[in-house]
Amino acid sequence: MFKTILWATDGSATADRALPYAKALAASEGAKLLVIHCKEIIVGGRGSGYPVLADEEDIVAKINGQVEELKAGGVNAALEVISGVASGAAHAIADVAHDQHADLIVVGTRGHAPVAGLLVGSVTQRLLHVAPCPVLAVPGGKHAEPSEHALETTAASH
Repeated sequence: MFKTILWATDGSATADRALPYAKALAASEGAKLLVIHCKEIIVGGRGSGYPVLADEEDIVAKINGQVEELKAGGVNAALEVISGVASGAAHAIADVAHDQHADLIVVGTRGHAPVAGLLVGSVTQRLLHVAPCPVLAVPGGKHAEPSEHALETTAASH
């Protein structure tokens, strides 16, 4: 059913909670797992831009390490770092999903969202509206830690 799965991550703990689901689905389906990180840019004067997050290089290094671990574990994984204007990450991720003919996007429900208090996080909420394929939104919080049973069920149901 799934040939290409996108795991969209901002490097946060909540994005990391979605990784076991993306990994289990990709492994059970023999699917490609495309890891997407959107480097959000604040556009300044005269066309210059600055990353929204000061530790952007560290985040990309962390995600790259996660991709290498996936590969070492036998998952067909690749990393794509994209850039977009601040608050445009969901559209940038949806564009990659469309271009790569993704069958599913897996994402956490909260990350580095600039507006605190949103129910699912601004990028995830927007993805639910603009994505060209289904979105699996994995909730954050201690109660949402994936159990082995949940991962087995996720992998076995597809």
